[in-house]
Amino acid sequence: MNALLPKEYPHFLESLKKHISEARHQAVRSVNKALILLYHQIGTEILSQQKKHGWGAKIIDHLSRDLSAAFPETKGFSPRNLKYMRLFAETYPNSEFVQQVAAQLPWF
Repeated sequence: MNALLPKEYPHFLESLKKHISEARHQAVRSVNKALILLYHQIGTEILSQQKKHGWGAKIIDHLSRDLSAAFPETKGFSPRNLKYMRLFAETYPNSEFVQQVAAQLPWF
């Protein structure tokens, strides 16, 4: 260890590293929660529009192309993913339940 550093430096460093790790973990959980809620909202909107207008599966193909073009830096708008979002919203129609579960997600 560098003789110029105080003897408390290793503890100080470990403390900061712990705070950084915890903040990163919290940020990832927040992003995951927001994405899950977004996916549920997209699925709910697709369901709503399909019920209202009677659109078939082709609307998902068009939506996939249009969303991918509007947000080229964002992945996840494939027809398959949009169908999963629709199924997710159909399976769990209660958005309050989805919010409560998303808030408790442990992964990152």
